[in-house]
Amino acid sequence: MTTKTLNPPVGRSALPFIDASHPDKPLEVNFYRPARHQPNDPVIVVQHGMLRNGDDYRDFWIDAAEKHNLLIVAPTFPNEPFPKAEGYNNGLVITTDGAVAPRAEWLYAVPGRVLDALRAAGVIDKPVIRIFGHSAGGQFVHRMLATEGGALFEAAMASNPGWYTLPTPERNFPEGLGGLGLDKAALTRWLAYPMILFAGDRDIVTDDPNLPSQPEALAQGPHRYGRAHNMLEFGRAEAARLGMPCNWQLITVGGIGHDGAAMSRAAASYWFEGGRIPPAEELGKQAAPVL
Repeated sequence: MTTKTLNPPVGRSALPFIDASHPDKPLEVNFYRPARHQPNDPVIVVQHGMLRNGDDYRDFWIDAAEKHNLLIVAPTFPNEPFPKAEGYNNGLVITTDGAVAPRAEWLYAVPGRVLDALRAAGVIDKPVIRIFGHSAGGQFVHRMLATEGGALFEAAMASNPGWYTLPTPERNFPEGLGGLGLDKAALTRWLAYPMILFAGDRDIVTDDPNLPSQPEALAQGPHRYGRAHNMLEFGRAEAARLGMPCNWQLITVGGIGHDGAAMSRAAASYWFEGGRIPPAEELGKQAAPVL
């Protein structure tokens, strides 16, 4: 049996969700629904980090949700049914034996099916929908755009990913798009989408045990902030080589490191307060990063 509708109550909630393509892998969707939110008011899809803490990431957006009347939707992929990077960041694209899984099993379509369930319940109609992901969630978001396109989302931010899938079929996934059967049109569509690389300029730690350190990741730079710049430069160069536009941009958040709460607040301000990025003191610093 698959979940066909999702109807969150006002305030915080967490509802079970059974995805049609993974009926044996239960998910949870963490919501925040302001009392005044109507079906055509804005929606923010939030992709959590490696701790699978969709509840935390939902909570990071609550102040903005109340201020700007946003429905917060945080699909949450528990570690047990979706283990390690392969089971979340990398979207179950590669099987345990190294083969490419059938496209229907890739996780990157799950946010769209969550939104479909909200539409079926009458919670949303045709709102402006944006998607934000931090750390592992930033990996998820940019790989989703690469494989699914961005038609569902007016805006998308990949915030502080540990490393990137490069826009080239010359390198195998997840380093590149090789082996996935994507055509030139899919690559063109991704490069043309106005993807935002949202990068804290203090995310420069090189000895973080959670920082991807395989050779392919290290080739992109010594730390997350450097890898964001490398991704933008690679995308622009690839687009120029192919004679197509690259509409990506890199937005720096000054004074912030690998902090999901601060980056969430910065994203909310950028989107709903005229492109303003608050100073680090306003965004708030934490003793420990939130992944």
